[in-house]
Amino acid sequence: MSNTKITYLIAIPITIVLGLLIRSIKTILPDVVNLYAGDALYAVMMYYIVAFIVRKPILYKAIIALIICYAIECSQLYQADWINTIRKTLPGRLVLGSGFLYSDLLAYFLGIVVAVGVDYLFISNPKSHNVSRLK
Repeated sequence: MSNTKITYLIAIPITIVLGLLIRSIKTILPDVVNLYAGDALYAVMMYYIVAFIVRKPILYKAIIALIICYAIECSQLYQADWINTIRKTLPGRLVLGSGFLYSDLLAYFLGIVVAVGVDYLFISNPKSHNVSRLK
């Protein structure tokens, strides 16, 4: 396994822990952080998962991760009893969310932008900052 893949693999649980930590200290943080940081970190985590699995250019990985996040958010519009039962569990709520919000779409986009920036600057090839790598 390459160093890049190992870095993605390490980044996934770190991002999860950071997201859960932010949710657990919400009384300390400003409301805007409470509202959007968890969703942005969810997108960051999704980017790292996609980056770990897919060996493609950064922009491709970003688009796939964003599509997954948007699909999960849009799935929250579906309110059948069976899926709502899953959403009431902690794992179901963490993976599937609980309610559709347009603002989450922006948070996911911003999270992907951050993940792409970190990947581009520090993970994929930190010694080469050639813009053509984004294509």
